[in-house]
Amino acid sequence: MNQLKLALRQLRLRPGLSLVVILMLALGIGATTAMFSLYHQVLLRPLPVPEPEQLVNLAAPGPKPGGGYRDLAIGDFEATFSYPMFRDLERVQTGFTGIAASVNFIANLSYRNRPASGGGWLVSGSYFRVLNLRPALGRLIGPEDEPRLGESAVVVLSHDYWQNQFGADPKVIGETLMINGYALEIIGVAPAGFSGTTLGARPQVFVPLTLQGQMMRVSAGDPESRLNYWLYLFARLAPGVTLERAAAQLNGVYSGILNEVELPLLSGLSGPPPPPGMLEQFRERQIAFSSGARGKSNLPATVERPLTLLLGVTVLVLLIVCVNIANLLLARGAARTGEMAIRASLGASRGWLVRQLFAESLVLIAIGGLASLAVAALVVRLVTSLLPTGLIVALAPGLSSAALLFAAGASLATVLVFGLLPAMRASGTNPAYAMRAHATRSSGGRGTVRFRTVLTTAQIAFSMVLLVLAGLFTRSLMNVGSENIGIYVDSVVSFNITPRLNGYDAQRVAELYDRVEEALAAQPGVLGVASTWLPLLGNFPQTGGFSVEGFDVAPGANTSANINVVGSGFFDALGVPLLAGRVFTDRDTAEAPQVAIVNESFARKFNIGGEVGRHLALGTSTTFGVEIVGIVADAKLDSLKSSAPPIAYFARRQFAAAVQSMFYYVRVGVDPDTLLAQLPRVIAQVDPEVPVTNLHTMTTEVHSNVYIDRLLSTLSAGFAALATLLAGIGLYGVLAYNVTQRTREIGLRLALGAAPGRLRSMVLKQVGAMALVGAAIGLAAALALGRVAESVLYGLSGHDPLVIAAAVVVLGAVVLAGSWVPARRASNIAPTEALRYE
Repeated sequence: MNQLKLALRQLRLRPGLSLVVILMLALGIGATTAMFSLYHQVLLRPLPVPEPEQLVNLAAPGPKPGGGYRDLAIGDFEATFSYPMFRDLERVQTGFTGIAASVNFIANLSYRNRPASGGGWLVSGSYFRVLNLRPALGRLIGPEDEPRLGESAVVVLSHDYWQNQFGADPKVIGETLMINGYALEIIGVAPAGFSGTTLGARPQVFVPLTLQGQMMRVSAGDPESRLNYWLYLFARLAPGVTLERAAAQLNGVYSGILNEVELPLLSGLSGPPPPPGMLEQFRERQIAFSSGARGKSNLPATVERPLTLLLGVTVLVLLIVCVNIANLLLARGAARTGEMAIRASLGASRGWLVRQLFAESLVLIAIGGLASLAVAALVVRLVTSLLPTGLIVALAPGLSSAALLFAAGASLATVLVFGLLPAMRASGTNPAYAMRAHATRSSGGRGTVRFRTVLTTAQIAFSMVLLVLAGLFTRSLMNVGSENIGIYVDSVVSFNITPRLNGYDAQRVAELYDRVEEALAAQPGVLGVASTWLPLLGNFPQTGGFSVEGFDVAPGANTSANINVVGSGFFDALGVPLLAGRVFTDRDTAEAPQVAIVNESFARKFNIGGEVGRHLALGTSTTFGVEIVGIVADAKLDSLKSSAPPIAYFARRQFAAAVQSMFYYVRVGVDPDTLLAQLPRVIAQVDPEVPVTNLHTMTTEVHSNVYIDRLLSTLSAGFAALATLLAGIGLYGVLAYNVTQRTREIGLRLALGAAPGRLRSMVLKQVGAMALVGAAIGLAAALALGRVAESVLYGLSGHDPLVIAAAVVVLGAVVLAGSWVPARRASNIAPTEALRYE
């Protein structure tokens, strides 16, 4: 306790040093804690269920003739199973306690005539039982809730949805919730903290799998077809059963069903015969198993490398902070050599001195560790501002308990590694030094000086790594920003509606889409209205195979192209130039001959040139029933970082019955935010039962499309600037301290005739050696990391010479700035000052 009081006293005696150490710790540990929190949430955190390590994901790679549905949050069509196959496996498996199935769907929710949009999960009766979950209220969906397809109209609410929309009212059990125009009875609330088994998708409701037709409407086709793959499966290992044993048993059953039941179905498929070898591959298919502890999602694979790089960047910042702190504590210990010698001469043991100095470091680092939580919260808020809105809702970024433990661990490690060593060095003072007048100015020996030089060299190396990475990510983002998208972005607002989910028939949907376009066009300041089946820059292309009249396809050639269904004002509103023919008009209705417009890439791929009037066929059809009436310029509709693919556009009025959702893009000549605020009211006047979702500007959509690039660029640039500033401060501190310790030597050199310029050169030579060694080591490490980062760069390599040159110049300027003042001070020392050191 006495040592703690003395440590607190040192805070008052040296407030400047204490504040600097605390501030650096708060920045270093805070930034690293924030990035670890996001890294842990996305890549490490298991599902909040009992014994998640016993969960196993199932996948069915191989040929899938017939097609199916791809869950957007998972994005792995090879992992899907058909509904009959799921039921077969569920009945006969023995190595698992159960197999569960699930898939997401878009949900129009209405409670007491208050419509809203959201997301839901279709789950099998075994879903919650396999997860070993208990309800927070009521009961969960079980086998009794899925007797047959189309039956059991019940729903379980997520805990967050129950709290936010129902005020955590326990009386909600038994009430009716309208989902996609279908009345369901609320039977329970899922446990707190559970938000499904797919990271990046946070459902509001869970609905029995057997209601697929009512919930998905037109999305997934016939649910009972063995050639319709739309379910994702996971299982829980039975106690005492190894995965190898359970996998062998289940694959034996699976292989039998494939060959005895499903293979004969392929002979009945219409269209051209299957490609050579496809049937053999179909017979040999096996279920693939992987860990299900963290659920199944495509998000980790997308962000793993960027998050790892950012976490590594913040760790480097923390190392620079720790090196700086070690330098400061070593300087403090050297300045207190006389004090330590006097304490030792009065009987204090070295152990007591070590504990005292260690306690002082512990107090500083404890305060810095607590302050780092505030910094971490600010960094999390910054990261959140750079993420797409949907991802923010799905992830709900924040400081988890794991992040708090990480902050505590980082603080403790800093104490042990960078607080104990200075304490050991400072406590090793010979009591005889107390009798010398210059004891308090002792440098602590050449070993200490060399050690501090090594630390400063390491700071320079770390800074070089961070500067190169920041330069690469920043230039990559600049390359993305300079790309010509091919459509208007400024002053465009967007939203979407999903009337088919309300149970509207094809005629009512087509009329609603027309009325919405008319209402939007009538608003003041609106310059154009575009409607499209697929969201722009949503990274969600739909593809299909094509045949074009007069174009001979080579065997095995790729005949696929993207497909989109758009309104008649699409090209004019978004500024896509018409190169030949015409655009869609209001006369292109379901009763008129089918027409299409293709882009330049499509025309090149199928050797159309600039000619319109030719016909095409979609899929395996041999009837060329769709006339190409126009050719438009290429536009990047899916991703900013990919080239414009071949696209065939179809008229909305001819395919309204097949379109479940419609996205609108409204170009305005006024402030876009003004129209955003008015849009819900405008659509409510057209149809109050249809909720408006995804309200945003096109600029926001562009930012969301490259959110990883913006995250890497912004954070790495900020961290690199902080690290370089700290390195400059550390360099200045080392040189200033060395000059102070060598005042006697420098004064004597001047008295003996040494030129001031020579003394400046002496100091700068020391700096040059540290800078060259540190920059060389850092550059080698940066080039290695640059190769790792190439997968997330756009338009440049990981060893871009311009970026490397810029990093060298910036680091050189910082090193010069940090060393010039101490060097100048050394050359200006008066020879008489040396007398005070005798």
